[in-house]
Amino acid sequence: MENEDFRMRDVVVIGAGLTGLTAAFYAQKRGLNVEIVEQADRIGGQICTHRVGNFIFESGPNTGTVSCPEVAELFNDLHPHCELELARASSKCRLVWKNGQFHPLPHGIATALTTPLFTWSDKLRIIGEPWRRKGTDPDESVGALAARRLGKSYLDYAVDPFVSGIYAGDPMMLPTRFALPKLYHLEQDYGSFIRGAIAKAREPKTERDRLATRKVFSARGGLQHLIDALGQAVGQKHVTCNATNIKIAPEKGSFVVQLTVNGNQQQLIRCKRVITTCGAYALPALLPFVDAAQMQAISSLKYAPVVQIGVGIAHADKARHAAFGGLIPSREHQNVLGILFPSACFAGRSPENGAVFSFFLGGVHHPEYIRKSDDELQSIIDQALHTMLKYPADMPIDAFRIYRHPQAIPQYEWSTDARLAAIDAIQRQFPGLIIAGNLRDGIGMAHRIKQGASIGKTI
Repeated sequence: MENEDFRMRDVVVIGAGLTGLTAAFYAQKRGLNVEIVEQADRIGGQICTHRVGNFIFESGPNTGTVSCPEVAELFNDLHPHCELELARASSKCRLVWKNGQFHPLPHGIATALTTPLFTWSDKLRIIGEPWRRKGTDPDESVGALAARRLGKSYLDYAVDPFVSGIYAGDPMMLPTRFALPKLYHLEQDYGSFIRGAIAKAREPKTERDRLATRKVFSARGGLQHLIDALGQAVGQKHVTCNATNIKIAPEKGSFVVQLTVNGNQQQLIRCKRVITTCGAYALPALLPFVDAAQMQAISSLKYAPVVQIGVGIAHADKARHAAFGGLIPSREHQNVLGILFPSACFAGRSPENGAVFSFFLGGVHHPEYIRKSDDELQSIIDQALHTMLKYPADMPIDAFRIYRHPQAIPQYEWSTDARLAAIDAIQRQFPGLIIAGNLRDGIGMAHRIKQGASIGKTI
């Protein structure tokens, strides 16, 4: 490659999703010459906002949680081009489906003792939770931990739908220390969920710590505004879309990124540092120089397929749905994983008397749903609107969009140890290469922002 024409960059970021854009933004703020390489014809990755008539749909993540200071800091840094929008107070209410109707998920000991979601024996068990012996199995699953500390009904009607809402996964297949590390450390560090939560609440907090409010957020007008603001800040000339056949090669203390643009234009970029933010399944072709066994430990990561369906109704009783959304436990054997109520959380997502719903189907329990026809999916949604949301059977749907995601959400199963060890070994072997994205460090929007900010500020 020595005789080829290169363009020189300090950093190349592979992938223009939230992680890659955030990393590039903060690297640029430090004066580094950055280029983002993206396979799609647009930036944003899974995040994309659609205006359908007078309705606003998200085809990827609908919300995030301000669970770390980096979220608030990013929006502050992008002001006034993008505005953080916090969900209405009603979003604190989460609903869980049981025996043909939705019930509010308890948010404290008092409501946990009165809810019909849990058995009386398990309600009594929660009183003794602070004194229950802590677990000794570092690989205990989320489901096993919940059943041991709280009881089977808490697993079935709180933890199972919660995990379904986050991972579209199976709580019995996700080790707690990987899938829900904060929950794991509450027990390990404090001996109890309740005692740990009380102790954490009493810990002194810095001004920066207080930025992590744990409130539900979006960007005003839709998450696309966050992506657009990041793209504008990075600059169009620093982003190359429609890039295919992307390959990275280490060469003489640097890296060469080879790519094809718009199907025919071959380009080469030389850089000191390269960040990958794409899915684990894309890494074998991207990093052909990596040992096959190491790569297998990473690329074997399992992803849950998800079908997301946006529904807009122009004339709806919004007061009936003053909540964040409803989750459906797997033991209820319904066709729907969950329903979000975006118009109940944020302003301007529907006409004044209307409503927007986001339905989720599939997941690890029903991967075949990704192959259902549009008519089959429409039938499922029609039934759910009538039986779950109690709309009349003849209620007209004014906007309807189906979004299929065959590889939507990574599952942090027991293979995570081997994957993280392989990533660490590869990065040590090839200094300047960073393997990032949601294959590690969490899958939520806050996790992606935190990881991207950390990389961009330190690379």
